[in-house]
Amino acid sequence: MSVRNLNKLFAPRSVALIGASNRPGSLGATLLHNLSAGGFAGAIYPVNPKHTELAGLPVVASVADLAAAPDLAVICTPPATIPAIIRQLGEKGTRAAIVLSAGLADARDERGRSLKQAMLDAAHPYLLRILGPNSAGLLAPAIKLNASVANSGALPGRIAFVSQSGALMTGVLDRARSRGIGFSHFIALGDSSDVDLGDVLDYLASDGATGSILLYVEHLRYARKFMSAARAAARSKPTLVLKAGRAGAGERAAASESGALAGMDDVFDAAIRRAGMLRVFTTEQLFAAVETLAHAKPLHGERLAIVANGAGPGVLAFDALVCGGGTAASLAPETVASLAALLPAGGRTNPVNLHGDAEPERYRQALELLLRDPNTDAVLVVHAPTANVDSADIARAIAPLAKGASRNVLSCWLGGDSVAGAREIASSAGIPTFDTPEDAVAGFLQIVHYRRNQNLLMQVPPSVSSIAASERGTARALVREALAAGRYLLSDPETKAILRAYGMSLVETRAASTVDEAVAAARGIGFPVAVKILSPDVMHKSDVGGVALDLDSEAAVRAAAQRVRKRLQEMRPDARFEGFSVQAMARRPEGHELILGAATDPVFGPVILFGQGGIAVQVADDHAVALPPLNAVLARDMIARTRVSRLLAGYRNRPPSDMDAIVATLVQVSRLVCDIPEIVELDINPLLADANGAIVLDARMRLALADRSGSTLDRLAIRPYPRELEESIDFGGGQLLLRPVRPEDGPAHLRFFDALTPDDVRYRMFVRIRELNPSQLARFTQIDYDREMAFIATRTGPDGLPETLAVGRVVADPDNVSAEFAVTVRSDLKGQGLGKILMQKLIDYCRLRGTREIVGEALPQNNRIIGLVKKLGFEVFPAREEGVRKFRLVLR
Repeated sequence: MSVRNLNKLFAPRSVALIGASNRPGSLGATLLHNLSAGGFAGAIYPVNPKHTELAGLPVVASVADLAAAPDLAVICTPPATIPAIIRQLGEKGTRAAIVLSAGLADARDERGRSLKQAMLDAAHPYLLRILGPNSAGLLAPAIKLNASVANSGALPGRIAFVSQSGALMTGVLDRARSRGIGFSHFIALGDSSDVDLGDVLDYLASDGATGSILLYVEHLRYARKFMSAARAAARSKPTLVLKAGRAGAGERAAASESGALAGMDDVFDAAIRRAGMLRVFTTEQLFAAVETLAHAKPLHGERLAIVANGAGPGVLAFDALVCGGGTAASLAPETVASLAALLPAGGRTNPVNLHGDAEPERYRQALELLLRDPNTDAVLVVHAPTANVDSADIARAIAPLAKGASRNVLSCWLGGDSVAGAREIASSAGIPTFDTPEDAVAGFLQIVHYRRNQNLLMQVPPSVSSIAASERGTARALVREALAAGRYLLSDPETKAILRAYGMSLVETRAASTVDEAVAAARGIGFPVAVKILSPDVMHKSDVGGVALDLDSEAAVRAAAQRVRKRLQEMRPDARFEGFSVQAMARRPEGHELILGAATDPVFGPVILFGQGGIAVQVADDHAVALPPLNAVLARDMIARTRVSRLLAGYRNRPPSDMDAIVATLVQVSRLVCDIPEIVELDINPLLADANGAIVLDARMRLALADRSGSTLDRLAIRPYPRELEESIDFGGGQLLLRPVRPEDGPAHLRFFDALTPDDVRYRMFVRIRELNPSQLARFTQIDYDREMAFIATRTGPDGLPETLAVGRVVADPDNVSAEFAVTVRSDLKGQGLGKILMQKLIDYCRLRGTREIVGEALPQNNRIIGLVKKLGFEVFPAREEGVRKFRLVLR
């Protein structure tokens, strides 16, 4: 990821147009017109050897003839000319270019390289950034820059629109202009040969002129880069995604049910949710969501109350809410009583019917009551125009109340010209407005879904027991042994041996090659048992009569083994026979059959799947997908997104299933696929869950040789906890563990913060803070290990709970050039050398990553940290800001 020189691309002070023209309909003519007519205040340099003047501007023949290096070059010349032009621009000093020309990937130069690669090679020595090729350009309305092929400009605003489709540009711009929607940037990525979604997200996340980000996505190539940038951007501003290609190009081949169920669009959806973004499904929803989220207040619940001046509109909104999975508010008795005094008759529960003669004051009083109701989290006001009441007067009556409320108020003004004034008044007051009740409810549900995704970023999960290094080693050894023997599709007993090493509960299972061995295995396990056929060519054993249950004697086992083998020969004579699997019968009459597994997506790498299991798993099609690594919070969210979760919660006289056991199994599967890259597919079906726990009945696994060309972690879209950075040290007569922070450290982090003195907090944050709110706590403990690191010094405290003694944090810029550090030691442990230990840990880590320098700052009164960094070789100097000291250490 890199934002290097992107300021030259998105905020240039001068632009050169290579290939400027006056030929009607040509790219060069369109771009010249848009650049010159848009009002761009910077210099514009047309370049074309055939002209001396175009559009009243002097024209030079070549890049070499330019009097000065332009910040940005826009290129629309034939593909074969692009690499040479890029090299000339780099030599001149230009650091950004937009290439609109297409076809560079297919054409070759004299060295056999694609012209695209030749272009990138030419740009590399100069760090010249390229948007495109095949880009439709970009617009930056704040500086009146239109370096695009769009047939109209964009209004200025705070929305950034980033599109992988240039064809979408004109329609979206025209639609946005008609609705008065403005942009900070409008960017068409083209082929993304250099500047891609991850780079642009990193730039826009820190751009003060951008308040929200809209993405139109057709494909992704670098999942890790995208996820890291997306999670950072979504933490700072609303980020919405419209994804094309939901239907996909067809089902991919998979040896497991998990692989077949985890469709590509499911995986993309899981990635968007994990990043804290909101996915929409139409361009209309995209802009509606921006308008809604821009005005949305913090949502502390999901219960919506509806008030309308008629039964029909209110019921339509109520139906849309319930059918959309939303929650209708159940009004408090005191609210119902107050509404009874206000309303002439009926309609005093949700939805509230104010009746057709409702005047502005009745609307105002009803809204006031609903906003005070303890069971209501948001209110939707619906109004249909009537002859006796001016809609604008109603908007004026409710606007001050809605504007000052702590809860969200949305409005729907049914009709056309007669309610246009009301819509304008409501919008000016910051009230999201909609044309229909269904659209209004959809807008509210967008707020709900967005907040849910954001909340996942802020949750502090409980700890789940870890896996001992020796057990992980056992699992790795079993995988290596299977690969060495050429076994890539592992049987149920082999898979269970690996799962057992990761602490999962398993029904006792033994493999048998012959009927006699099956009888001996049953005798050793104890009756009753189940006998199942073992064949790598049969996914569903029951389909070929390969399962026999409740066998309570040796004779029954012998007969069943002979019978299932015979059925396999009759029904699948081509299938290989490898023996029998003999299992203890799991007596759990109230158990639910679940599927839990893993698959490998071609873009996002390993994914985890959970849902309703059994032999009809693909027919039921009840599953959720998530990206590893998982923690307990993410696992619970995953379970909650399935229909079977309602059965697991218990019903009638059936007790709830042990959710903690299911969560723990999900987390352990996540750890397994993160730890062992050779595992490409895993099926646990069924996982039997009831009130007494969760136990694996059947399992199978597919292996593949891991790609050793890079880090085994590169296959993961989100970098997992870097266990390799853990280090034990001697301190104060005991042992401390230095390790990266984990989300589960939240409670210990709170206790650490509470143990700091007010001055220590002020020295660290430059302001006085009494307590950490949940979002701050999540920000400190749930970090993206790809772009920042926080080491903690931890040990078990006297109360048996883990305690954090010190924290060292370093955050690198996206180019990994400069990293900013901070170190905080618990107040009662200062002066014992712990700060120096953590500071050295940060320096060593940055050197390992190739970071060029470490920087920091402190208040002048913070003598301890100033003295420490001086001893470690930092340069200390005054900052521009009065009363602040800056530190800098160059890493050689």
